[in-house]
Amino acid sequence: MQTPRQDIVDILEHAFKASRVERAIAERIRFAGETMEVDEASYALGGYDRRLIVSIGKAAEPMLSSFLAASGEAARLFEGIVVAPDPVSPHSERFVAFHAGHPSPNAASIEAASAILRALTGLTERDLVVFLISGGGSSLVEQFLDVHTPLGVIAATHKALVESGAPITAINAVRKHLSSVKGGRLAAAAAPAEQLTIAISDVPAGRLDALASGPTTPDESTLADVYDAVERYGLMDRLPARVARQITLRSLEETPKRGEAIFARSHWSVLLDSSSLEAAAGGRASELGWHVVVDDTCDDWSAGDAARYLVDRLRELRSGRERVCLLSAGEVTVIVPHGASGSGGRNQQFVLEASRHIAGGDAVVLSAGSDGVDGTSPAAGGLADGTTIERAGREGLAVDEALATFNSYPLLLRLGDAIVTGPTGNNLRDLRILLAP
Repeated sequence: MQTPRQDIVDILEHAFKASRVERAIAERIRFAGETMEVDEASYALGGYDRRLIVSIGKAAEPMLSSFLAASGEAARLFEGIVVAPDPVSPHSERFVAFHAGHPSPNAASIEAASAILRALTGLTERDLVVFLISGGGSSLVEQFLDVHTPLGVIAATHKALVESGAPITAINAVRKHLSSVKGGRLAAAAAPAEQLTIAISDVPAGRLDALASGPTTPDESTLADVYDAVERYGLMDRLPARVARQITLRSLEETPKRGEAIFARSHWSVLLDSSSLEAAAGGRASELGWHVVVDDTCDDWSAGDAARYLVDRLRELRSGRERVCLLSAGEVTVIVPHGASGSGGRNQQFVLEASRHIAGGDAVVLSAGSDGVDGTSPAAGGLADGTTIERAGREGLAVDEALATFNSYPLLLRLGDAIVTGPTGNNLRDLRILLAP
């Protein structure tokens, strides 16, 4: 029998492997000659003048590769654009690839946005656009409505929002209303073409408009949400002066909403989301003899509050039975101190917060991002057990200091507790696993 530390890594690795993009596309998208079926919708590809694919996000390359592989001979009908955080080779002369920036937009992010908008302009009702959307698209493809906004201002805006401690819904509300490609504006650019969005989702169920800031979906947020978020989370002090001025002057434009004509020929299909990750993790944990409970209550909570809640919940469950596995998907928030130059991310921050609550006990806690990247570090996340604080002290390191300076990765790496997977080509939010023998 494996130890709890070995089991917790085993559960994570199985969840990542079982939730692969390639498997989901092979199971859910079917081609018969020049006919494509996705869920209940059928598309006669030969009936369109153009068939354009726009693939955006951390899973952009495997989504596009798997889609074209599944399409067989029909692959010759497609053309398009792929935008990913890693270098991508164009699949043929009919595709253009961009190696764009994440977590902050770069020059290629702006170039990609311009290229996509140009490609969508002038499409007719006799054209089809397949959008392959995954998490990370918010920074990978960006162009502000104020097209003269410099890259430095755009990047600073994204950084200020991500590090503000605001929940992702508030961050997205602001990003969407500043952008010419978010909040349904790519759908507006593509109309009146037929549109199909195939999603690998890293957002809460039912909130597809939050995925990559919802470039192809009706936007559920409003200008009122933007102004509320700015005030509630003190964003005016963080945002660049140029952007803050737009908000002060209330010169932003509203995003496309549900029921508007531009969405009349749009369809959306979610292939994978965080529930897929939890189901795979839970199945493996059960095989290893753990009693599995899923609790996503702390989605969007601060790392500290989430750690306290989940450890308390684990203790409550453990009081009734042995070998408890508590799973929790979603994302926690962190506030990065001004000027902090440490290496870490929200998963490692959560793990170190949890280490303070399990010190001296036999529980094991792991948290990792399904994309394989956690914040500013090369790790996907980390793990902690009842000896973490003691072992750190023996190495001359302090958990409290690492938390305060947002520098969790060096400590976990030194202890051999950093989880390093490399980029996974997937993005289904974060997975937290807590085991109590």
